[in-house]
Amino acid sequence: MSGRCLLKIHCSPPPFLSSQEAHKNRLFVESRNAIRRQMRQRRRTLSPQRRLQAAQRVCKTLCSSLLFLRSQRIGCYLANEGEIDLAPAIAKMELMGKNCYLPTIRPLGQNRLDFVPYRTGDVLIENCYGIPEPRSMSRPLPPWALDLLLLPLVAFDSRGNRLGMGGGYYDRTLAYLRLREHWRTPLLLGVAYQFQKVESITAKAWDIPLDGVVTDAELLLFDR
Repeated sequence: MSGRCLLKIHCSPPPFLSSQEAHKNRLFVESRNAIRRQMRQRRRTLSPQRRLQAAQRVCKTLCSSLLFLRSQRIGCYLANEGEIDLAPAIAKMELMGKNCYLPTIRPLGQNRLDFVPYRTGDVLIENCYGIPEPRSMSRPLPPWALDLLLLPLVAFDSRGNRLGMGGGYYDRTLAYLRLREHWRTPLLLGVAYQFQKVESITAKAWDIPLDGVVTDAELLLFDR
């Protein structure tokens, strides 16, 4: 899943690209990968206390926002590789009677995500990338049935462009949003440390922009 599952990126362009286009393509991929390396390394160096403080600040900002208060079905994630931990926010959801869902990779190599119910303490099993998923017998929920989706990310910019880990799971799962002008659900809210904000991210044609980002310092909302 984007932001979590690593897939091998083939930097060699297809043969129909000109040498100039191929050069631009390599620079583009190298630039995005350089940002990934820098941000992932910075996250890994954070102390446990710093991570806990960030998680608590995000929880406080998120759970007092209208986006959150108006949402009943909320897609979350389990923190991996230094991502901001949503455990405090999930606990708050449960106290408020909201429904939390976690992503699971669809079987049969579809490279997309479904969302299953989750409560703190539920049994988890590792998926093919070693990331815990709920062991739920409930029928998965499609993404458009969620009110709000909290997405992990590696970097973001002030226009709502999101850079994930490169697997593309979220972009493929949410591709239907590019075709909708109305009834655009769920709202997409990235979760990040403030230092993960960069000046600019060049979006690919298939990238799905965010509606907002909540960090340990602020809540940003973007016009769509």
